[in-house]
Amino acid sequence: MNDIVVYWRPGCMFCAALLRQLDKHGVPHRRVDIWSDPKAAARVRELAGGNETVPTVTIGTSALVNPDIHGVLALAADRAPHAVPNDYEPPQPGRLSRWIQAKLSRPS
Repeated sequence: MNDIVVYWRPGCMFCAALLRQLDKHGVPHRRVDIWSDPKAAARVRELAGGNETVPTVTIGTSALVNPDIHGVLALAADRAPHAVPNDYEPPQPGRLSRWIQAKLSRPS
């Protein structure tokens, strides 16, 4: 089974926001504090181009650096579908996004 692992550190507001969202949606995950685990910190540096950028999320062999909840759930839908809530619906593009897409897809 592909577990969702969230590498985080205390005091990181981006980590706190992602962890709150994961809890809110009932997404099963394991938390690893990179300040308490030197091997985890090394893993994050490996995944984030030498930086200790958190949150970093792994699902199986795939990794996301500083993702939002929708990025995590999109990857989980492919790698760990058991972790995606049945009632989760990805955000739909807004009016501006639809307009831009229409302009970009229009033939010249």
